[in-house]
Amino acid sequence: MVTGGTGFIGSQLLKALASRKYSLCVLARKPNANYETVVCNLEDGLIPESALDSIDIVFHLAGYAHDLANAINKEYIYQNLNVSATTNLIEIAARKGVKRFIYISSVKAGGVILSSRCMSENDQGSPKDIYGSTKREAELKVLEFGKKFNMHVSIMRPALVYGLGMKGNLGVMLNGVQDGWFPPLPKTNNKRSMICVNDLVKAIILISEDSRANGGIYIATDDHQYSSREIYEVMCKVANKTAPKWSVPRLIFSFLARIGDVIDFIPFNSYGYQKLFGSECYSMEKLKKLGFKPKYNLLSSLKKS
Repeated sequence: MVTGGTGFIGSQLLKALASRKYSLCVLARKPNANYETVVCNLEDGLIPESALDSIDIVFHLAGYAHDLANAINKEYIYQNLNVSATTNLIEIAARKGVKRFIYISSVKAGGVILSSRCMSENDQGSPKDIYGSTKREAELKVLEFGKKFNMHVSIMRPALVYGLGMKGNLGVMLNGVQDGWFPPLPKTNNKRSMICVNDLVKAIILISEDSRANGGIYIATDDHQYSSREIYEVMCKVANKTAPKWSVPRLIFSFLARIGDVIDFIPFNSYGYQKLFGSECYSMEKLKKLGFKPKYNLLSSLKKS
């Protein structure tokens, strides 16, 4: 069973599992023409227990992939879907004898560690927002049920995901470069980890099949750290454009962000500034020990797309 099967990652996971001859079932709000579907809204908390009859493995991906910073009720939304729905689902899975439960979390669940090195799974800090904290709370519930019911549970923490059909900030940047309105970014020393959706799907299947992954948390990246300028230059190559040699000074972005903090209709603020120039660097050494090797980087993935 796959939850979140209509999403960016979930749709690719379904294709990969189908190619491996898995018998598939999707838990979704609307019927899926390609797969057996149990129509259910996880946020309502009304998961039919019969939906997990004869299910051996659950891949739980359902959630909000993009930021809800401006949502009035975001705390309730994240708590309800990330924690309550996950707990409800694994409780039913345990009662029904599901053998494996794979939870797709986020690197945000690892919190923030003040260090110049890339964070690993051992560097558990305090999540800096409600999204990360609810993801972490859900992780702990999954691990708890795994131990209590002797169920194989594994948790995947993907870095920022790119690939065909990507949305969010990377999609906005690519569209902006293609349309000619995205400003040339300055050279910076920031480091950002990312992963191709195709490689992430391989990693998810790996931790579901390898017994060594039972009870483990795994960070998934493409094993490369990108600066903001490097990401911008890749987008230019993908759009068949030459990256300008000049760039907008970082000071200008900082100034605009401060204005955006006090004037709501300006679509750029300190939060956006941090997204653009901040560092989020993660190590995937633990996943490598299971034999995982990423195939793509940002350029090769988007060129292929």
